[in-house]
Amino acid sequence: MYTEQVMEHFTNPRNMGEIADADGVGEVGNAKCGDIMKIFLKIKDGIIEDVKFKTYGCASAIATSSIATEMIKGHSIEEAVALSNKAVVEALGGLPAHKIHCSVLAEQAVKAALWNYYDKQGIDPAPILGENALCDCHDCDHCGE
Repeated sequence: MYTEQVMEHFTNPRNMGEIADADGVGEVGNAKCGDIMKIFLKIKDGIIEDVKFKTYGCASAIATSSIATEMIKGHSIEEAVALSNKAVVEALGGLPAHKIHCSVLAEQAVKAALWNYYDKQGIDPAPILGENALCDCHDCDHCGE
């Protein structure tokens, strides 16, 4: 059912925890599936120096949070903005169809943290992240499952 990569990130999650003085924090959740993800970013000179996550959810939710943090840590903000749920799924070697929404939540959590970062900087995040970057509908089907 789960790939070796999913099981590895579930049983040995990377970057779990929180950053007390985070430059950006994003939390997303989905009432339909019960998963909640929170991403913390530490950014210096446009580079994500550190990233942590706290996730309440299933194995796929934890694995997608873990791999998403690995995919953006040490990279530029621009690269993090480009993170897609499809890239998260590919990095994990796939997810069961009914768990794809976890990859969508991971992408949204990163974008929510970036939104918060830009907002704290006094920069309108909408032109950078897109008007619909923060999907708050809590409906997996609408968000691209």
